[in-house]
Amino acid sequence: MLAAAFDFARPLLFALEPERAHELTLKSLEAGIYPRPSVPDDPRLALNVWGMEFPNPLGIAAGFDKDARVPDAVLDMGFGFAEVGSLTPLPQAGNARPRVFRLIEDGALINRLGFNNGGHARALVRLHARRANGVVGVNVGANKDAADRAADYAAGVRLFTDVASYFTVNVSSPNTPGLRDLQAPAALDDLLARVLATRAELAATGKPSRPIVVKLAPDIAEDDLEPIVRVLVAHGVDGIAVSNSTLARNGVSDAAYAAQPGGLSGPPLFHRSTVVLARVHVLTEGRIPLIGIGGIDSGAAAIAKIEAGASLLQLYTGLVFHGPSLLARIKHDLVSYAERNGLACVADAAGSQAEVWAVKPVEA
Repeated sequence: MLAAAFDFARPLLFALEPERAHELTLKSLEAGIYPRPSVPDDPRLALNVWGMEFPNPLGIAAGFDKDARVPDAVLDMGFGFAEVGSLTPLPQAGNARPRVFRLIEDGALINRLGFNNGGHARALVRLHARRANGVVGVNVGANKDAADRAADYAAGVRLFTDVASYFTVNVSSPNTPGLRDLQAPAALDDLLARVLATRAELAATGKPSRPIVVKLAPDIAEDDLEPIVRVLVAHGVDGIAVSNSTLARNGVSDAAYAAQPGGLSGPPLFHRSTVVLARVHVLTEGRIPLIGIGGIDSGAAAIAKIEAGASLLQLYTGLVFHGPSLLARIKHDLVSYAERNGLACVADAAGSQAEVWAVKPVEA
C-alpha cells in the first residue's frame, strides 16, 4: 500500500525542484514512512562478497544518502546493502543551484552537485548511532580545495573504519574539477598506496581491515582502461564499481538538457557503463568483485549488468522515476531468471556474457 502511495505521490514530487523533492524523500525515510517488503528475500538472491552476507545484490548508490541520514531505512525497504556519501573531511556546499535536472522523456538525471555534504564529523555521529545490522559502505571523496586530495581519502578510511562495512574511493565524479585526473595510473598508484597504507596501519592496531572499492568513470578511453585496471589489480583492491555518471550525451532527447554541464545518469548511461563493466571483468579475469551501476531501471537491465560481470548492483535514478516498487519488480525478475536458467544463486551468472558485452562500442 505504501508503495502505491509513493507512486501516487511521484507526480507531486516532480512538481517540485529536484533537490527539494529529494529532501522530502529523505525526511519521509527518517520519519519511518516507507514501504517494507512483506516476505523475506528468495534465497537465490543471496550472495557472499568480501566475507559479508548480502540478502540480495541490490544496493542504493552513493549520492542518495550523502550524509548517512537513512542507511537503516534503506536496508529496511529491502535493499541488500546501502552506500552513503560521497563524504569529504570538511563540509562543503557544492556547486551553485540549479544543479539537478530531470530528463522526464529519457528517465534520466543530470547533476552537477559537486560533493555537497556535511563533512566527516556529522556522518560519523550518525553511523555510530546505528542500531541495525546490514552492509553499509562509506563512499569517500576529497574536498574541492584540498591541497592534498589523497590525504582526504586516507582520512576518510581512518575515521570511518569502525563503522563502515567497506569503502568506495570515488575518483570519478565529473563535478569536482580535476578529480578524474586521479584515475590516471600514476596518480591512482600514489592514491591507493596511501589509502592502503592507512588501512594497514589501522589493522596493525587491531582495527578491522575493510574492503576497498574504487569507483571508475564510464568515459575512460579504451586505451587507458587497461593500464588503470592494471594499477587496481597490482594494489589488490577488493572491488571495482563501474560506473559513475557520464559526460557523454548519447541518448538524450532534449538538446537544451544535453547542453547542461554535469554527470548524466539513468537509461542513456546504461549501454556505455555496461560495456565498460564487461571490459573491466575481462581485464580482471573475473577475479575482483564488481559493482554494476548505471541505468538499472528494470529486471532486464539488472540481469544484463550481472551477465556483463557484476556481482553487486546499485541504483538511484531508476527509483526517482519508478518509485520503490521497482525494487520488488527487479527481485522478482532475478528470481525468474534463476529459475529459467537452473541457477542456485543469481550471482552464479556473473560475467556469463562479459565477452559479448566487452566487444561492443561504448556508444550504442
